[in-house]
Amino acid sequence: MASARKVLIINGPNLNTLGSREPAIYGKETLADIEALCASHAKKLGLKTEFYQSNHEGELVDCIQKAAKSIHGLILNAGAYTHTSVAIMDALLTLSIPVIEVHLSNIFQRERFRHHSYVSLAARGVICGFGSLSYLLALDAMTKLLKKS
Repeated sequence: MASARKVLIINGPNLNTLGSREPAIYGKETLADIEALCASHAKKLGLKTEFYQSNHEGELVDCIQKAAKSIHGLILNAGAYTHTSVAIMDALLTLSIPVIEVHLSNIFQRERFRHHSYVSLAARGVICGFGSLSYLLALDAMTKLLKKS
């Protein structure tokens, strides 16, 4: 039997504070809760997940670059770096694997500066506004993309 396709789920700055950070916007689930949900859902889909979180832009770039050799797909919630990081966008553009951008909140219902995404320029699609379900929907979409490739 072929080994499961590996999907890396990267989370950017401040996502380590989920559960306590602005629960009205981001919900009450912690990042560990979301990681467990994703691992369980991925297993049902025949995928294997790896999680990574950093508050540091360069570490996120390093993770993207290193992962390119060992993963089949990337799901990214770049947090605030979504709206500011050309470096992360450039790292994503070097990948030949599918990238899906996710956000817990609907970034288009929030402050105007959040409406622009550098990540979107390198992503196959964007899923936002569904809380932790955004990640599960991204895993569903990734499954379809990987079956096509």
